[in-house]
Amino acid sequence: MNIKIIGVGKLKEKYLKQGIAEYSKRLSKFCKFQVVEVPDEKAPEKLSEAEMEGVKEREGERILAKIKEREYVFALAIEGKERTSDQFAKEIDSLATYGHSDITFVIGGSLGLSPAVMKRSNAQISFGKFTLPHQLMRLVLTEQVYRAYMINSGSPYHK
Repeated sequence: MNIKIIGVGKLKEKYLKQGIAEYSKRLSKFCKFQVVEVPDEKAPEKLSEAEMEGVKEREGERILAKIKEREYVFALAIEGKERTSDQFAKEIDSLATYGHSDITFVIGGSLGLSPAVMKRSNAQISFGKFTLPHQLMRLVLTEQVYRAYMINSGSPYHK
């Protein structure tokens, strides 16, 4: 199983890097796990609607360039479907059972994901109505992927 997270922007915070590194190490016994960063689009604080769409489109092109045709893609989006950890674990297990050995999660930049990325995704997932920094979301998602594997292996990690 290959699990990839594509994230917009460079992760700078040491504590986030350390957390992701720890869960990546733990995941190595279950799957090949990688985080791919694509450059974010530099933009001023105040943007028109058209400028915001342009930023998302350019970031979206960079994201799509990192996705292969055979990959099953989850787009992280506030309007996506919320799942419990148990439901998420079953979904990951089911995808593997039915031939989807390459799973990619996409986390957009501060403006979200482009329509093209949303269209390419096979499913949209939401971690709730909260707005979280996209860099922090990488760590949260990595932990949830690890939790899914622990649930599927019957480990007491998930209580």
